[in-house]
Amino acid sequence: QVQLVESGGGLVQAGGSLRLSCAASGTISSINVMGWYRQAAGKQRELVAYITRGGRTNYADSVKGRFTISRDSAKNTLYLQMNSLKPEDTAVYYCGADTFKRYWGQGTQVTVSS
Repeated sequence: QVQLVESGGGLVQAGGSLRLSCAASGTISSINVMGWYRQAAGKQRELVAYITRGGRTNYADSVKGRFTISRDSAKNTLYLQMNSLKPEDTAVYYCGADTFKRYWGQGTQVTVSS
């Protein structure tokens, strides 16, 4: 079992920055990939970025050059640094961890005002 708790969401003006955190607990050693996902109102959940156990990262085209995914293994924490935020980045952001199944956090709201 893996438990995930996100934090760091909020309201920010366009062009601003936020850093999301995801604290993981449980069977951390079984996690192969961790990622950030988002779901805007009325839309499907989509992948934002992921990082593999080996440190390889990948980003959605819509956030490349603006968002950075990272982790602190000592703190069992995943981060998403979001810069140059746009109103279209408004969504609930979820942390996900893949073992033989995918675990989800509860989500954190990010609202970008124009």
